[in-house]
Amino acid sequence: MRERALAWTGEGSVFHTLFVRWLLRKIFRLWFGLKVFHGEVLQTPGPLLLAANHVSLWDWFLLYVVLGPEWKFVISRTNDESQWFARWILGRERTLEVDTTSAHGAKAVGEYLRRGGRLVIFPEGRVSRTGSLMKFYEGIGFLLHQTGAYLVPCYIRGADRSLGSPSPNRKRWRPHVTIHFGQPCRPPQEKAFCGVRGRERLTQWARDRLVELMFWTEMEQGPKHLVEAITEAARGQLNRVALEDVTGSRLTFRRVLVGARLLAEELEKRLEPDVDRVGILLPSSNAAAVSLVALWLLDRVPTILNFTMGGRGMAQCAGLAGLRQILTSKAFLERAGLDVSELVQRGFQILFLEDLREGIGLWQKGKVFLSVTLRPKRLWRGVEQRLRSRSIPVLPYDRPAAVLFTSGSEGTPKGVELSHRNILANIRQLLAVVDVTDEERMFNALPVFHSFGLTVGICAGLVRGFYSFQYPSPLHYRVIPTLVYEHECTVLISTNTFLQRYARAAHPYDFRSLRYLFAGAEKLQPQTAQLWAERFGVRVLEGYGVTECSPVVAVNTPMAPKAGSVGRFLPGMEYRIEPVEGIRRGGRLWVRGPNVMRRYLNPEANARFQAANGWYDTGDIGWVDEEGYLYIEGRARRFAKIGGEMVSLTAAEEAFRECLAPEQEGLDFALVAIPDSERGERIVAVTTDRRVTPDRLRQLVLSHRFPRLWIPAVVFHVNVLPRLGTGKPDYPAIQELAAQQLQKER
Repeated sequence: MRERALAWTGEGSVFHTLFVRWLLRKIFRLWFGLKVFHGEVLQTPGPLLLAANHVSLWDWFLLYVVLGPEWKFVISRTNDESQWFARWILGRERTLEVDTTSAHGAKAVGEYLRRGGRLVIFPEGRVSRTGSLMKFYEGIGFLLHQTGAYLVPCYIRGADRSLGSPSPNRKRWRPHVTIHFGQPCRPPQEKAFCGVRGRERLTQWARDRLVELMFWTEMEQGPKHLVEAITEAARGQLNRVALEDVTGSRLTFRRVLVGARLLAEELEKRLEPDVDRVGILLPSSNAAAVSLVALWLLDRVPTILNFTMGGRGMAQCAGLAGLRQILTSKAFLERAGLDVSELVQRGFQILFLEDLREGIGLWQKGKVFLSVTLRPKRLWRGVEQRLRSRSIPVLPYDRPAAVLFTSGSEGTPKGVELSHRNILANIRQLLAVVDVTDEERMFNALPVFHSFGLTVGICAGLVRGFYSFQYPSPLHYRVIPTLVYEHECTVLISTNTFLQRYARAAHPYDFRSLRYLFAGAEKLQPQTAQLWAERFGVRVLEGYGVTECSPVVAVNTPMAPKAGSVGRFLPGMEYRIEPVEGIRRGGRLWVRGPNVMRRYLNPEANARFQAANGWYDTGDIGWVDEEGYLYIEGRARRFAKIGGEMVSLTAAEEAFRECLAPEQEGLDFALVAIPDSERGERIVAVTTDRRVTPDRLRQLVLSHRFPRLWIPAVVFHVNVLPRLGTGKPDYPAIQELAAQQLQKER
């Protein structure tokens, strides 16, 4: 049967007629709504190598009806059993077979390209089983190196939702499919791209071009507002569970949208009309997620307060944001033991969710339930109408979506205003490099006032359409591993400090279901990564970010991991390294991209940011290697100048902790710099372990041949090392504590 089918593919067969191509094009346009974007790039003179993602069995035919007869397709001879039907349709004249088991398998393909040919290749070599981009085989790097052909990236969008896709993502009977072509680009010709290692780098370069095209296409074609993105994700899966929290409440996408709409209607009666920002004082929970969506429905800006700051700190942040009303929960205040009297005394009105819930009647619930069930997109239409009535442009990417406050680990907290574009861009940047599916189950214990907890912990699941479990505190070290095990979570986000404690308290089987474990907010210590690898068989993927970047800037992935680095920059990110006096390797890191914040609330800080033309000064010292991996040496303020030499307190602290940790488990240790009249500054160690003495640290410096400038002048012992709500050391508080101790000794 197969041989008979192949016999029909000769020159002049019916499958190669213009009529059949025209008919297929009409069918695809009718069934998939097929559209082509930027097709004019295909007119570029050859040689051209078109590299496309491969997410369904339809991909061959979609490109076949779009591309002219001068284009040929590469088909693997070893995989011919699964691709013979494609070869049957395309015909022998439109295909080039490659034997991937032979070193000379691509020779004929290379000769065709060198003659100015136009070639289509699926570099993944197989249909994606995740719906995301999988690894590229090095054949594409070989072809680019040997022929110097222009690379044309191609993104087939939406076909992973078709019935012809093997991915686990939910399918649609008639998904909308579009084909996007990127600008042709010539591969780098530097010496670093020669040889075997060079071909690997060219392969990565080609993959980066396709990842960037996918990201910018999603930014251009995808929803422009978080409400629009969430309603789009909910379409067709209203009964799917989206959120669950420690109360045992399970919210489907329908219940999320219904609850948000009901809450929005009640809030609209009570919110002051002339103030856009509304405070939120809630932990990571279903209530927090629904409250965020409700405020977005009203085009209000959630201003999320850090409840670990205490009443005075929250009042200062609320005053900076110009708040008048704060949304919270009586049950939360009671369980957390929070006192909001300071906020009340300063004139802030407290709105309780319990009181708002009492005002919602049965008829109101039924009406909203039917509206959301029958037409969930009406929620977004309502936001559009609200924006029109306020003379605000529709599709408001740049409308503010949230206000967060920096951790204050290096000084006074600043108010950061993030737009819908910022948050959506950061989510899409992550989805472009991490192969998550609809079946993921995320566990989030990071607080909602932390940008990592907000963007990745809450928003990513609602926008992408997968389940997430919200837990109110990351400090419950024995409870959290058990919950991850019971709910079979596949994604966990946390920080180094918390991961150390989870690992000590957990059973070796608790994290068996994890596919991804991301660590951010602070430096990942090598012993933490080793502990998770040995005890649970889980690789910790370290990332880097800041609140002002929504927050992720770079991240390690299973596709591109590198120990010691914080990963490669996300697509769409630009960076530059500015030299710093006294620092030999690297410099001050500046970044720019669609995820960088809208503005600061603090006038002086905002004036500096606006003057930088979109560039953001991270305040971190780092460097980038030849493969594009970012290494962070520490905060610029975490460098001490001793006798004219710049000393990284972060590097010294990590080295000491790594040496001491095997002997002293649970060690809390920090280094700070105190002004010194003779040497400029001197290093002071603060620790909770009384076995750490100046002599012990001096021995470590000498035995490990660390720089002698690392030797602390003084070691102070404390009962508890001050930490922020995210688990990071509170260095201003530690420095003040050390200064007070020095003053007492004098």
